[in-house]
Amino acid sequence: MHFHTELTPEPIPYSIGLTSRIVTLGSCFAEVMGRRLADHKLTVLNNPFGTLFNPVSLVKLVSLALDDETPDDTRYVNRDGVWFHYDFHSSLWARSLPELRASLQNVLAETGAFLRTADYLLLTLGSALVYRHLETSQVVASCHKMPGALFQKYMYSYEYMLDDMKRLLKRLHRVNPHLKVILTVSPVRHTRDTLPLNSASKATLRVVAHELTLWHDWVQYFPAYEIMLDDLRDYRFYESDLIHPNSQAHDYIFEKFAASAFDDELRTFVADWKAVSTSLAHRPLYGTDSSAYQQFLIRLQEKLEKLSGYVDVSTELAEVQSRLTRQKNQDLEPGEKQSA
Repeated sequence: MHFHTELTPEPIPYSIGLTSRIVTLGSCFAEVMGRRLADHKLTVLNNPFGTLFNPVSLVKLVSLALDDETPDDTRYVNRDGVWFHYDFHSSLWARSLPELRASLQNVLAETGAFLRTADYLLLTLGSALVYRHLETSQVVASCHKMPGALFQKYMYSYEYMLDDMKRLLKRLHRVNPHLKVILTVSPVRHTRDTLPLNSASKATLRVVAHELTLWHDWVQYFPAYEIMLDDLRDYRFYESDLIHPNSQAHDYIFEKFAASAFDDELRTFVADWKAVSTSLAHRPLYGTDSSAYQQFLIRLQEKLEKLSGYVDVSTELAEVQSRLTRQKNQDLEPGEKQSA
């Protein structure tokens, strides 16, 4: 029995290759995709600002990074002895203000430098609902669990959001003309905002993304949101909270993304690497001292050495060589052990 109707995304005209450099920014879905890209040995700067739901905060931080500017000194906040910044996610914190200031400056500098040489930016929009800090009248990326009375929640207007995103894309194209942008809308529903508001929010983001692809031929849209809600319309694809996609859903969406966005060489490599990854995770049922297991490790080492001409597999090679050394040592008499 089939539980869903398969959705096949249109191919992205500018295919991602094995040597592509990719930045992911935005919601937690951007981080999920970034981890999977990195797991497949692509060069990825994965969500360096932490989870950012609203496009307003995304535009602000990317602009700071591209302009080599520093975070606003008036936006630091201390909660229970821990320092945060209202323009960044709460995963970026420190025990002292100077430590956080230096850390955020490094993040901005690293992101700006990477964006100037990146081939792709995967930008995931999470919500059109924003929180405005009443004292400064500025939108925050995170409230950092500060009292709710300090903020006003509202829906950011479609017109302002579209203008903000257009300015950002123009700036990105100016500093890196060969950069390609892939837009997605996060498939995570913000049910705390109520389902009607979540629907209005996602619809706003989807229309903004559509408009941006019409204005720029180097901007494409990947339908992660649509795949999750229509293609995988079954709660077995969700975590226990019935909101977040589970690993099975993430795998499915990533496979669709690979089919849509990867070139032939990268798709072939992904298949080869999946087999190697499965072998790396393999542990023998009957111990590690058999000749069969030694031959298995030797074949795995040969596969990794072959792939080393394309990607960095030094960590995996070191692990296999360590296993080989341990396996050989088990065959030696005491006093004859090899040095690792």
